Amino acid sequence: MFKEFKEFAIKGNMIDMAVGIVIGAAFGAIVASLVDDVFMPLIGLILGGLDFSNWFILLGDAGGASIPTIEAAREAGISTLNIGLFVNAIVKFLIIAFALFMVVKGINSLKRQEEEKPEKPAAPPAQEVLLAEIRDLLSKK
Repeated sequence: MFKEFKEFAIKGNMIDMAVGIVIGAAFGAIVASLVDDVFMPLIGLILGGLDFSNWFILLGDAGGASIPTIEAAREAGISTLNIGLFVNAIVKFLIIAFALFMVVKGINSLKRQEEEKPEKPAAPPAQEVLLAEIRDLLSKK
């Protein structure tokens, strides 16, 4: 059983998949930072200073208290509808989907280039070359 597990674990596809998952997680962190720290503040600035990370709707009674952030609502035990976080998630998804689209498009174009390359005809065997030379010599005489 250990031998079977070892064969399964060291297959090339499994290792490739593991590397892809790790790189994907790192890429996800980069995209999250790009969206949260660069894009959304710029979009918020364009929309008049709207802070998307705190764009929410209270779903409970605040009892007249001011609830400025999602964290404050959580501390008060009030449910919220987090619209801004949802918008952030959509932007992250679109960026990741576009990046993957570009990667797949690049790979597909490389595959097409490989398919379009004409194959060079194989060199004739040495015997045929020698026979052709003999034929040419005899035809000159």
